Amino acid sequence: MEDRDWHILHALYKYKNITKTAQSLYMSQPAVTGRLQQIEKELGITLVQRGRRGVNFTPQGEYMARTAEEMLKKYQKIKDDLLSMDDKVTGTLKIGVGFFFTKNKLPRVLKMFKERYPEVEYKVIAGRSKAIHQLIFNQDVHIGFIRGDYSWNGEKHLLFRDTLCVVSIDDFDLAELPYKPRIDYGTDVVLKSAIDNWWTENYSVAPLVGMEVDYADACREMVMSGLGYAIMPSMYFHGDQLVKKEITDKNGEPIIRTTSMFYHEESLQSNLVRAFVEFVKQLDFESIL
Repeated sequence: MEDRDWHILHALYKYKNITKTAQSLYMSQPAVTGRLQQIEKELGITLVQRGRRGVNFTPQGEYMARTAEEMLKKYQKIKDDLLSMDDKVTGTLKIGVGFFFTKNKLPRVLKMFKERYPEVEYKVIAGRSKAIHQLIFNQDVHIGFIRGDYSWNGEKHLLFRDTLCVVSIDDFDLAELPYKPRIDYGTDVVLKSAIDNWWTENYSVAPLVGMEVDYADACREMVMSGLGYAIMPSMYFHGDQLVKKEITDKNGEPIIRTTSMFYHEESLQSNLVRAFVEFVKQLDFESIL
């Protein structure tokens, strides 16, 4: 089998579709089909069976697909180890990062790191913090930038804190919130739990949710249009002319939203990862916009 065969099996298991697999690998459909047939002939097995809704993996195919993921990870580690035998900082850095960090912090960070180490390339996966936490846990990425207090047995470096605020285009009294339209947005369970706990500690009725949106950026725009208030981390509204009031816990302490860099200690054996971690630790993230 060739190296690209593992990529084909891995992608096909993900998409369950020859066309999508070919597109993801920048190959033609006949080329993908041809390689699958060659693998089956070489190993004397049937990998997949075509159905109306795509392909179905045989038990042998399922085993080969799982093995493909392991093989690709091992091959990447071999390449990283070989690069680390030299003093150069080069290779592809795999980063998992939340949407807020992707938009507001990461571009500047990567630009500065690229200026120092021009041979470095990046693979960036953006998503909600829970998904990024799973990626770094599985070692699918080298570095995870995660918002919220997630449990972690590896290495973790705090980047910055921001407070939770009630935000509105008009002035308001916190006591009046149950009677004002609220805009909610899709977020991770850690932040949602913090907001829900604060609400139940302060009000005996449910909030008047007038709108729900998928992402924080959409929520921000709705608030700025005067369609309601929102409870969000303060950094989402940096520099905006809005009324912001910090919320506190039952002890009167601000409710904090943290952003941290997660990584595995053993990954520091890579020159690339070690250089990036050391670089990030020196940055002042509150000044990066």
